[in-house]
Amino acid sequence: MTIMINRILLTAITSLLLAGCDDGLVEPVEPENSSSPRRVRVLTADQYSNSIAQIFGTDVRDAVLPPLPQIARVDGLLSSGAASVGLTSDQIEQIQQAGAAIATRVVDSAHRNFLIPCIPVSALEPDSSCAGTFLRATARLLHRRPPDETKIFELVAVADAGAEASNDFYAGLAVALEVLLFSPEFIFISEITEPDPNNPGSERLDAFSLASRLSFFLWNSTPDNELLTAAENGQLLTPEGLQSSVDRLLASSKLEDGMRAFFDDMMTFDEFNSLAKDPMTYPMVTGGTIADAREQTLMTIVDHLLRKNLDYRDLFTTRSTFMSRNLSALYGVASTPNWVPFEFEDTGIRRGILTHFSFLAAQSHPVRSSPTLRGRALRELLLCQNVPSAPPNVDFSALEEAGDALTARERLDVHNTNPVCAGCHLITDPIGLALENFDGAGRFRVTENGAQLNVSGELDGVLYDDIQGLTTAVRNHPKLPSCLVERLYAYGTGGPLSLRYDRATLNYLGDRFIVNEYKLRSLLLDIALSNAFSHVRPDIEEQLL
Repeated sequence: MTIMINRILLTAITSLLLAGCDDGLVEPVEPENSSSPRRVRVLTADQYSNSIAQIFGTDVRDAVLPPLPQIARVDGLLSSGAASVGLTSDQIEQIQQAGAAIATRVVDSAHRNFLIPCIPVSALEPDSSCAGTFLRATARLLHRRPPDETKIFELVAVADAGAEASNDFYAGLAVALEVLLFSPEFIFISEITEPDPNNPGSERLDAFSLASRLSFFLWNSTPDNELLTAAENGQLLTPEGLQSSVDRLLASSKLEDGMRAFFDDMMTFDEFNSLAKDPMTYPMVTGGTIADAREQTLMTIVDHLLRKNLDYRDLFTTRSTFMSRNLSALYGVASTPNWVPFEFEDTGIRRGILTHFSFLAAQSHPVRSSPTLRGRALRELLLCQNVPSAPPNVDFSALEEAGDALTARERLDVHNTNPVCAGCHLITDPIGLALENFDGAGRFRVTENGAQLNVSGELDGVLYDDIQGLTTAVRNHPKLPSCLVERLYAYGTGGPLSLRYDRATLNYLGDRFIVNEYKLRSLLLDIALSNAFSHVRPDIEEQLL
C-alpha cells in the first residue's frame, strides 16, 4: 500500500511539474525594432531568365543567354554577392544586346498577337496610343512598380520615332522595349523606403520593394500581376494583406523553383559547371552523371522539405531519394527509368544527402577523394563554421614523402605533424575521414590501396564508428538548423548578415524553427512575416560590419 501511495504521489508531483513547465513555455517574440539593411543588388542570371519567362514566356527567354556578370560568393551565398557587384562596359554591352534580341522576339509575327494587347491603326506607321498601352503595362512588370508617366511619354516618343524611321510600328516598339530591358530599374533590384506610420522614427520598405523582396525570396523571380496589385492597393502593407500574399506565394508551384535556387546556392552547386574528373581514374563520371548528381539532391530536398513537409534535419539521415539511369550504375543499383522515387536499403551505407554523389564527388580531387575538402564543406556549408584558409608557403614535404602511407588517414597523420597545418586539419579531417568509404567519384569501397579503411571519428564531442554515426551526429548538431536560418534569412533579405544587428532576429527565427519542428515552410513564413524582413535600418553601410 505504501509503495502504491508513493507511486501515486510521484505521478501527481510529476504531472504538476510538467504542467508548470508547459505553463512556463514562452512563445518566441521578435525583438523590438528588428530590421534589415536596404539593398541595391543586381539580378542574378537565374532571376533575369525567370523574369523574362514570367513576363514574356519561356520561348522568348530561351532565345538569349542571361547576360549578367559573374558574382562572387559572400558569406556562403552568391545571392549575397549580388549586393556588392558592379557591371563592366563589356557586360553592359551584353545586357543591351540581350535586350535587343528579346525585344525583337516579343514583337515578331509569332508573338505579337498575344504579347501586345492592342493592334495598331497601321503596321507601317506610329501609333502612340497602342505603343503607350503596351509600354505602360510592360514597364510596370519589368520595373516591378507603376512607371512614371513622364518615362512612358519618353518611351512612346522613342517608339514613334523608330516606327517613322523604319516605316514599321513593331520595329519602333522593339526599340522602346529594348530601352526598358536595358534600364537600371530592371537590371537592379533597388529598394525604396518610406516612414512607417505605425512606428514613428522608423523606416519600412515601400509596398513595391516589399513585393520584390518577397517574390525574389520565395520564387526567385519578379512579382506577378497579383502581387503588384496587392502593393498598389495598399493591402500588402497591412498584416492581413501581407499574410494573404505570403500564403499565396507559399502555395504556388513556383515555390519549388525558388527553393531549388536557394539550396543550389547554399550547396555551391554552381561549381558543378566546372567540375571535372580524370577520365582514366573515373571513366563512369560523365557530363550526364554530373548533371544528374546535382538534380538528384535538389529533387530530394524539394520532395522532403516542401512536398512532404518533413523535418529539415532528417535530410541528413533519410534513405528516400530519386534515381536516374545515369546514376544507377554509379550507385551500383539496378538500372531504372529516368527519375523515379528510390529508397536506399535500410542495411546499406547510403543515407542522407552527405552520401549523395553531389556532395562526395564535388568535394574531392579529380583523381582521388579528399577528407579535408569534405570536412571543410560540411562545416562551412551546413554548419556555418568558418575554416581558415591554408597559410602561404605551407611545407608539404612530409606529405609528399609519405610514400608508404596507403590510406588518406595515414597520409594526413603524417601531414598533421606540422603544427601550422594541424590546427585547421583537426577541424576538418576527422569528419571527412568518416566519408572515406566513398572514393573521389562517390562510389562505395571498404579498402584503399588494399588497406582496410578506418572511418571512426568525432564531431564536436560526439564520437561515432561509421558513416551512420556521422550522419546522425550531423543531424543532431545544434548548428545545423541555425545555419539554415542564417543562410535563408540572408538570402531573403538580399545580402550578408551583420552579427552586430541581426543576432537577436536570428535567435528569434531559430527559436521559431524549433517550435515548428524544423519545417521549412514554417521558417519561410516566419521570415517573410517578420518585422526584420519589411523594416529597414537607416545605414546601408553597416551590413559590412
